[in-house]
Amino acid sequence: MNRFKTSKFKNTTPKIAKKDGWINNVRAGSYSCQGNHIKASSKLVVFNTEQAGGGMLGLSSVKPGADGQWTVTHFSCHSDLVTDMDFSPFDESLLVTCSSDETVKLWRLCDPDLQQPSDPELTLRPGHGKLELVHFHPTSSGLLAVGANRSPLIWDTSRQDSPLAALEQHGDQLQSLSWKQDGSLLASSCKDKMLRVFDPRAQLTPVQSAKSLPNNKDSRILWVKDDNLLTTGFDMMRSREVRLWDSRKLSSSISSVTLGSTSGSVIPLFDDDTGLLILAGTGDTVIDCFEVTSSEPFLSQVSHCLADASSRGVAMVPKLALDVMSCEVMRVLQLTDSCIVPISYQVPRKHSSQEFHDDLYPDTAGTTPAMSAEEWWQGGNKQVEKVSLDPAKQPKSKASPTKQTPAKKELASGGSKEDTARGCSSSSSPLSTPSSSAVPSRSPSTTSGLSSGFLPSPSPTQSVKAIQNMLGPSSKFRHIQGVVMHKDTHFTNVQGLNLTTPGECDGFCVNRDRVAVPLAISGGQIAVFERSQPGKLPHTALPTIQNSVNVVDFSWDPFDTHRLAVAGDDAKIRVWQVPEGGLTETLTEPELILQGHTEKIYSIKFHPLASGLLVSSSYDLSVRLWDLESGDQVKLLTGHEDQIFGMAWSPDGKLLATVCKDGKVRIYDPRKSDAPVQEGPGPEGHRGARVVWVCDGKYLMVSGFDSRSERGLYLYSADSLSAGALATTFLNVSPSTLIPFYDPDTSVVILTGKGDTRVYIFEIVPEDPYFIDCSNFNSSEPHKGLGFLPKTECNVRDVEIAVALMLTKTTIEPVAFRVPRVKKEFFQDDLFPDTAVCWEPSLTASAWLSGINGKHRKMSLKPKDMTPVSEAPKEAPVRKYLPSSVYLEEKTDEQKKEELLSAMVAKLGNMDDPLPQESFEGVDEDEWDD
Repeated sequence: MNRFKTSKFKNTTPKIAKKDGWINNVRAGSYSCQGNHIKASSKLVVFNTEQAGGGMLGLSSVKPGADGQWTVTHFSCHSDLVTDMDFSPFDESLLVTCSSDETVKLWRLCDPDLQQPSDPELTLRPGHGKLELVHFHPTSSGLLAVGANRSPLIWDTSRQDSPLAALEQHGDQLQSLSWKQDGSLLASSCKDKMLRVFDPRAQLTPVQSAKSLPNNKDSRILWVKDDNLLTTGFDMMRSREVRLWDSRKLSSSISSVTLGSTSGSVIPLFDDDTGLLILAGTGDTVIDCFEVTSSEPFLSQVSHCLADASSRGVAMVPKLALDVMSCEVMRVLQLTDSCIVPISYQVPRKHSSQEFHDDLYPDTAGTTPAMSAEEWWQGGNKQVEKVSLDPAKQPKSKASPTKQTPAKKELASGGSKEDTARGCSSSSSPLSTPSSSAVPSRSPSTTSGLSSGFLPSPSPTQSVKAIQNMLGPSSKFRHIQGVVMHKDTHFTNVQGLNLTTPGECDGFCVNRDRVAVPLAISGGQIAVFERSQPGKLPHTALPTIQNSVNVVDFSWDPFDTHRLAVAGDDAKIRVWQVPEGGLTETLTEPELILQGHTEKIYSIKFHPLASGLLVSSSYDLSVRLWDLESGDQVKLLTGHEDQIFGMAWSPDGKLLATVCKDGKVRIYDPRKSDAPVQEGPGPEGHRGARVVWVCDGKYLMVSGFDSRSERGLYLYSADSLSAGALATTFLNVSPSTLIPFYDPDTSVVILTGKGDTRVYIFEIVPEDPYFIDCSNFNSSEPHKGLGFLPKTECNVRDVEIAVALMLTKTTIEPVAFRVPRVKKEFFQDDLFPDTAVCWEPSLTASAWLSGINGKHRKMSLKPKDMTPVSEAPKEAPVRKYLPSSVYLEEKTDEQKKEELLSAMVAKLGNMDDPLPQESFEGVDEDEWDD
């Protein structure tokens, strides 16, 4: 009779969310790995992306924000592909990741709209080669199963030096791992076609094993009901199939289902409470749902969902995040190339939104671990306490525990602890759960002098100091916002861009009148667009500057918006003159050719004060100064031993700084010596670097890489380079060099790399902590660079402190960086000091070479009709609320009685008023005679 028993889940229906309920702005990675590519906690969602070689993860939330939209951000995890990740079942913000870089890292994540931690809370280096899989234990805190290339490892994170157990090495690549729901056994599938079941506490060899899989192509394994295992893979005909096994007898399966012949692997997800199984094939648009039972027919199909796009991966949202009042028994997140699609599985019921159907929702595993990893290893088998999903039985939410700063624990075999790193949240240990890290509440009875239970409030001075100590130094630019301007100001349909310019080149260059972009056309052609003529560019060929050789770098003359200097790979610099009104025909003859370098040129820079003075660096390891008026080389600087990554003139134009691949930062005084006057250690990495003068020329900031290819910023004192960096801050792992723009008026530096979507913003101060982090700007798609315009292009009425042009694959878009202010009707003179007139030269090249120094004049940016905010009339503070004494004032019994009587009288009305029926009219007496 059992086979004819009707399941309450047989009519479970998948409902794909409407498009406004999708998580967009997702660029899923197409890399091959053994993980599911996406994982969800009851709060957060992480997924593989294509950025940084797969070393970055995307992050969003399960629920939208207050505006109904999802925030999607990215954070750097590893220096190589992230192969798998898993959320802790006991902490919705604790994520573990593993990578091809042979490390396992633990992250405590923040909400997506906050800055994510740059350092993990814990790093493990198993030393067993490439890592493919990682899973939290279902009942114990701090316990991981890690899948190395051929060996499963059991790791207690409180014992970071070595794993608890290294299980028997498999015969080929490990493809899948799965903990049994009670945490006692671990199952694996392997490319050697073997299924294995381990009891790690009893023995390192499998307690059950059999060569049962018919094909060695990608397989997955899951524990399902009772002692049964479920595998997905391929049969001998390369058709995808699902098989159900008795874990005590792996020699033959007890049931199987064939899904069809496609090449993508099948990802299984199982809900232990309902017995529902999700099967999603990578590259498929179909998501199947089956019910798994302990008896015939074992596997019965429930639904067949056809999605709008093919799947890159799937994840199941934890039970505690479901909408139980809508009879939602399961929710799946489908990762596609460009978005994450929620699919809700609901059981049709009458009055589904009015009552809780307890037959659909048995008590489910809670979020408090049953035991520690040590207790489990010693033989404990405690189970996680179950909780009800009935909203009426949910405990009332408590105040969040006080958060502390987490310590970065970079521990490995033979590793050591490193410095503490700032994060967005923390706990007493990397794997402590919210319940174990909560601050105990103070009972009213234990609070002296306050019978009401209120804690004594600190003095205002103490409060301010406490907040400052907790948040660190604050910047007036911390809430800076990057805003892409209206489409009317964009250049669109930009075609044939050269996206492979050398790392020393900014990618394109701009001035206040025009934009120059390199084209991927033979002959080193450069297109020039007039900023006064934005819009959609024609599909026909445009007039260009034909440089005749490949372009390696180019720069506009800061004092002549028509003059463009272009360095080619033939070791020559060509100077071009763009006619008034822009290009109307192709230019083939340069105004001037500078020759002197013997090998290809790296980069070129104009002098910031002297007209007609240009500096260039080359593969011949020399730096040369050129006088454009005479066309002659006037200085030759030596001392570099390897590739010159970047150059920068000091603000007063006296000194030249360089950063080199030989690991040195140098300062030259070209008029006094051909050799460097100072030299100090630079970044350890050799991928690339840039240098810029900051804080009135008293400091040098270098953006580069450390020995692990992590991008970082280094600050040096210009008076003592040999002492090394005063401060360093690391950002993420990415192959592109961060290109800095420094605004001397605000001391704000804006950085981004080619191919990035994030623009980093810092305020630099000449004292600890030196780098003050501000809000970042994220573009909707990868950009190829930013070119900044003069300060006069900023709209001070909108409090714009910088305006840039952003180059993408097909567009050039203006981006304004604005500081939110309340009194925008006033000129914000604290943000806009008098600015240098940097577009006017202060002296000639010959005058500078003779030893004369110049200085830019300054001008005010204040419009005539605006009043400085420093002169704004002071407004008297307005009390928004009555003082607390009004609410807390004790009333006598007589006062309370009087108020109660008054309220009753007001409710009943005046007793002397006539009743309504007294106003009704009757009939005359003579009318009764009838």
